[in-house]
Amino acid sequence: MHMRILDRRVHLLLDEQRYSKVHSEATRQGESVAAVIRRAIDQLPADPGRRVTAINAILAAPRVAVPIDPADLRRELDRERDRTP
Repeated sequence: MHMRILDRRVHLLLDEQRYSKVHSEATRQGESVAAVIRRAIDQLPADPGRRVTAINAILAAPRVAVPIDPADLRRELDRERDRTP
């Protein structure tokens, strides 16, 4: 990621459970709590309508049989991915 000039300050209050979760992730990643929060914000969809469209497409998809064995499911998903241009 490119180094950006940070010019907006936000005061954010979190309950203990949320703070613990973000702090644990920051420790795991070796970065600051603020960096974890910025990364989470960066992952938000730029176009909220795009998310709704994707959810509706998933819900409208026809039902398919799903293999019970996870290895069979992985092979099937890999085949589908390889077929898609």
